[in-house]
Amino acid sequence: MLAPLLTVLALALAALVVVAVRQPVSRRLAFRQLARRRTEAALVIGGSVLGTAIIIGALVVGDTLNFSVRQEAYRSLGPVDERVVAPAGAAGRAVAERLSALADDADVDGVLAAEVTQASAIGRPGGRPVAEPRVLAWQLDFAEAARFGVRGGDPGLGGPAPRPGEVVLNEPLARSLRLGTGDVVTLYLFGKPGTYRVDRVMPEQGLAGVGLGGRQNRNVFLAPGTLDAAARAAGAQPRSVVFVSNRGGVEGGATLTDQVSTDIRRVLGPYAQQASVDTPKHAVLRDAKQAGDSLGALFLMIGSFSIIAGALLLVNIFVMLGEERKPQMGMVRAVGMKRSRLVGSFTLEGAAYALLSVLPGVAIGVGVGWGVAVVAAEIFEGWSVGGSTLRIAFDVTPTSILNGAAMGLLVAFAAILATSVRISRFNIIAAIRDLPPAPGQRPRRTLLAVSTALAVTCALVAVPAVARSQPDATYLMPALALAFATPALLRALPRHTVTTLVAGSVLAWTLLAPVLRPRIFDTPSMSVYVIQGALAAFSAVVLVSDNQRILVRPLRRFLDRPSESGLAARLAVAYPLAKPFRTGATLVMYTLIVFVLVLLTEISGILNAGVDGVVKDATAGYTLRLDYNPQAAGGRLPGELREGPHTAKITAVTPLLNAPGRSSDPGHRTTQPLDTAVVGVPDGAVAGITFRERLAGLENDTAVWRALADDPRYVVIDAFFGSSGGPPGDRFGPGDTLVLTDPRSGRSEQKTIAAVLSNGMVFYPGTGASSTVYPVVMGDRAIRAMFGSQAQNASALLRTGPGTSPDVLAAQLQGEQLSASLVATPIESDIRRQFDASTAFFRLMQGFLALGLLVGITGLGVVMVRAVRERRRTIGVLRALGFRARTVRRSFLWESSFIALEGIVLGSLLGVLTTWLMYSNSAAFTGLEGGFPVEWTSIGALAAATFAASLLATIGPARHAAAIRPALAVRVAD
Repeated sequence: MLAPLLTVLALALAALVVVAVRQPVSRRLAFRQLARRRTEAALVIGGSVLGTAIIIGALVVGDTLNFSVRQEAYRSLGPVDERVVAPAGAAGRAVAERLSALADDADVDGVLAAEVTQASAIGRPGGRPVAEPRVLAWQLDFAEAARFGVRGGDPGLGGPAPRPGEVVLNEPLARSLRLGTGDVVTLYLFGKPGTYRVDRVMPEQGLAGVGLGGRQNRNVFLAPGTLDAAARAAGAQPRSVVFVSNRGGVEGGATLTDQVSTDIRRVLGPYAQQASVDTPKHAVLRDAKQAGDSLGALFLMIGSFSIIAGALLLVNIFVMLGEERKPQMGMVRAVGMKRSRLVGSFTLEGAAYALLSVLPGVAIGVGVGWGVAVVAAEIFEGWSVGGSTLRIAFDVTPTSILNGAAMGLLVAFAAILATSVRISRFNIIAAIRDLPPAPGQRPRRTLLAVSTALAVTCALVAVPAVARSQPDATYLMPALALAFATPALLRALPRHTVTTLVAGSVLAWTLLAPVLRPRIFDTPSMSVYVIQGALAAFSAVVLVSDNQRILVRPLRRFLDRPSESGLAARLAVAYPLAKPFRTGATLVMYTLIVFVLVLLTEISGILNAGVDGVVKDATAGYTLRLDYNPQAAGGRLPGELREGPHTAKITAVTPLLNAPGRSSDPGHRTTQPLDTAVVGVPDGAVAGITFRERLAGLENDTAVWRALADDPRYVVIDAFFGSSGGPPGDRFGPGDTLVLTDPRSGRSEQKTIAAVLSNGMVFYPGTGASSTVYPVVMGDRAIRAMFGSQAQNASALLRTGPGTSPDVLAAQLQGEQLSASLVATPIESDIRRQFDASTAFFRLMQGFLALGLLVGITGLGVVMVRAVRERRRTIGVLRALGFRARTVRRSFLWESSFIALEGIVLGSLLGVLTTWLMYSNSAAFTGLEGGFPVEWTSIGALAAATFAASLLATIGPARHAAAIRPALAVRVAD
């Protein structure tokens, strides 16, 4: 994207240079105005600064998330590009032996064999026990590890191997247990405890942070032979893992992933069906790009409304400048200056303002991005899964700085050029005499023919677009067709009627489109929301501006009062009515920003109101999810829970079978296989968990669970399956199919979606697995038939009795079952914590959008500053006729209050109405059944703060107007 933007910017700057060189008079006029109007210049620059800052801030947010996810590759992978997980025992040793031949491959920089098992640990800092149930215990050759992938950088695990009775910890595990070098740690290997001394603590980097799919791995590295001895004593076997490092650095090696993966499968030969070949680094870097692009696009979408407001501010300022300089422009045109030279003068002046705003805009934008990163780091802590969370690290790239600056300049140039062309069209004599513009004439034949052709074209394009629910075109094409039809309508109808009809029709279509075509929101693109918001705000403002006199009729009795207040009120209303374009541009700024702020407030309210229903749908009465090591638990854990010391507290235990798998995307968003957590449920055990959609013929939820038990072709998934962020939409449904694959055996089966879960949160892994692992739920007989011995009882769902605290019971179970590496997750509190994090994220977006509100308030302040200068002589005459200073001051304050209040009310109404229509018709809100709350308190506080800030922005101009001395104002124009 960088090259096209810079090319367009270079062409624009070259054109400006040509104008400046070839039109010296235009250049002198432009730069003279810069020197004369320093206050106005500062206001224009301020508007451009905010627009550029918002763009750069959004791009920096994308950079930060991209960088943060990419850091996982450095922390948990380092030189590891491919990971081959083989069965335990002889098959695992055979896989490691075959893969050692890859060491001679030109694309491979190292091969490292290791053994691993899930373990748990206890430390006693200060004599008090601290437990950690999520530990990976590794046994590998430290000398080989030090050489592994060393040509691409530090492998992350160096130094001598620990001696017998000693271990090496990585930083996350040492931090969790609060241990350091020389301390003693108790490890449960295969369920049996052993005491070891900590030899050293390694930074979480490369091999020291490696794992089997988690974001944060708590690793302990054992002395040679320790894991084998523990396995023999327990009658078990550790898992065999072989790491492969590609030629190149941490990120560069990922480019060879496809080729090396093919080589691995070739070398494995017949063992390829027994081993799983994973490409974790390729997946991490892919997820980093997707996450960075998605979040950057989200903030750019939110910022787009502020950018539009900033562009309108520039337009408004230049329209006012044009009106102020109308006599001057009329005289220079009368003495022979061409209109193109006048356009050049204004464009050069505006371009100078825009160029002066670049560096401050970049600095503020980077600061905004940093602030968002700091707050986002706290929010992502709320999305922790099993103690594993995404750690946000601030980052900014030169590409984003250049892109943001280029976009900011191009937006400003476009707004200034369009405004310059508009204000240069005037009658020379009327301009010299400072007469108001003549009523609009009928459209010319050329314009009529072109606009009619465009209207017909847009209408023809709109028909299939609406029929197919194409998001952007469904909104845009009908609106453009109506807009292009305006010249033709003006031939038959009065201007007021045409404007009202077109604006009202566009507004009605914008609001009703989600009702008629609810699938328009089933897209990951953010552009549809920008188009919807912009069309709603612009059409509503045009409709209101063209009917202002009707709207103020209820105030007529107050306006007609023969008092000082009545006179101030008439003055306050008169100017907005007399300048509809200027008033409308300011109204759009307010309406756009308040609209989106209210929209975010209402969505946050819907989430909060629906959390109880989500908890009910997700839990079906279950209160705890347990995840544990099946090797250590040995299938005994469910029975112990039913008959153990907590029998009175536990009313039901439902064991689940688990197996890793891969699946195609039933929504056809990607051709890449999706990592899945395949879950097998016992017959009839989870019948209380509900579905949002069911296959035809399955009359109720119980019938769905019965179908899963009876027919191995059926599976159920949740609405977020395959989603990479944002609303899930309605990408698939019952009857659609997916291909499920066992990565160990390579066996694939086509499955039919029997139903879509109302909420599948209880089936997501609870031990820190990657956030892009999606559950596929089937019957327990079906999972055994497909995955064989790989389907193990590694999790369970618990119901607790009345009066039992799930949080307290979770802590007790984790302590008692530490040898089984049990992790107990209170389901309800986990769901509520994630909802709280979602609400905080909406607050973050509202804070980012507050910059746009600042643009709107600044715009109102600019309008009032310019109004004081423009009406200087009028104010002098009024003061000379006996008007008191406080009347003038009051009229200016009431004028700004009138505009601000109108924009706030219009934006609030549109925000609430649009959110209600989306809530009623969009699949994104399915499952949130807490009703539609109107957040009166939050909206009222937002309106009050905006109104108060608007008044503060106007106090200065109002005081300045009241202080004008009549004698000087009447005699001197400036």
